[in-house]
This record gives sequence, C-alpha cells and structure tokens, in this order.
Amino acid sequence: MIGRLRGTLVSKQPPWLLVEVGGVGYELEAPMSTIYDLPSTGKEVTLLTHYAVKEDSVALYGFLLEAERALFRNLQKVSGIGAKIALAVLSGVSTSDFARLVQAGDVVALTKIPGIGKKTAERIVVELRDRLDGLATTLPSGIQAQGVALDPAGEATVALQQLGYKPAEVTRLVQKVAAEGDSAESIIRKALRAALGS
Repeated sequence: MIGRLRGTLVSKQPPWLLVEVGGVGYELEAPMSTIYDLPSTGKEVTLLTHYAVKEDSVALYGFLLEAERALFRNLQKVSGIGAKIALAVLSGVSTSDFARLVQAGDVVALTKIPGIGKKTAERIVVELRDRLDGLATTLPSGIQAQGVALDPAGEATVALQQLGYKPAEVTRLVQKVAAEGDSAESIIRKALRAALGS
C-alpha cells in the first residue's frame, strides 16, 4: 500500500501528474483542487495517496490535503460512485462546501456535479451526512500552470472534459468565463463555479 509520495513534480496534465521518487516515475490522477495548488514542475512535492487495485487495473490517486483524500474514500463507499465521479466532486467544490451541501440535504446542487443524478445525490445525503464532520478546510489560492503546450483556455477545456463535462457544455462554459490573462486553473475554477451555479 502506498500512502504518501515525496519527490519531484515532473509534469502536470490535468488530471494526470507524474512525480519522480528515487528514479521511479509515479503516474497519479488528482482532483483540480490539488492541481490548483501544486508548485511548478521541477519542484519538490509531497502528496497523500490512495492506492486502488481492481481485477483489471491498478491506479494511484494524489491529494495535497487529508480532507480531500478522506472525502474521496468516503464518496466511493456510496453505491454508484467510483473514482471518476469522486474526482469530479473534489474538482467542482471544496471539501467544506461539499460537506455543507450534504448536511443541508441540497440534492439539486449536488446533481450539478458531472456523473451525479438525483438518486445518487439522495444516496450521498443519506449515507454521508454523518461522516463528513471535520472535513471543513480552507484551500489556498490557485497557482499558474507552467510547462504546458496548450494555451490556458485549451488546457482548461481538456481538463473539464476529463472531469466528465460534455464538449459542447465545456466550450460554452470556457467562452463565458475566460478572460485575457487568466491561467488555466483560474478558467477551470470559474467554469466549475458557473456550472454549479455558485
């Protein structure tokens, strides 16, 4: 079981990260909440990890905060939610905001997250309401992406599609929120807020 990695951040292509530890490159998937706050490539990074083994695959997920990893694990205990939807949740709202939505029973807001329908949202409220105490946390502000060939709007478009949004919706969201000089992280953050109606 791999619980934590500390090494050099080699690349970040949302949602994928490559971290080199002792000459070995670890490929991880991470939510946008983690990717926003990573240092630039070439710098040292420490990530908490979740190691998942299935019949046909092995995957490693990375998080900067324990609250993110705890929510990721709790979400997958809900019937119908896998790693992809759990990452979309973490990418769309902060852990504290998600906890508030669940405790308030706000099914409508939860269904705005890709992959979550009404029944799944209702299950989340019922199954997680008592498990999310203590997940409130403050996320640091976003950082500039570096070493990416795509322009910020293009990078944001790719990342949003990988989170489960449809291409047409992504195009509309990016065009609506992108401003000159915005970083990819800034565009993604604004697009997710717009998608969730906050």
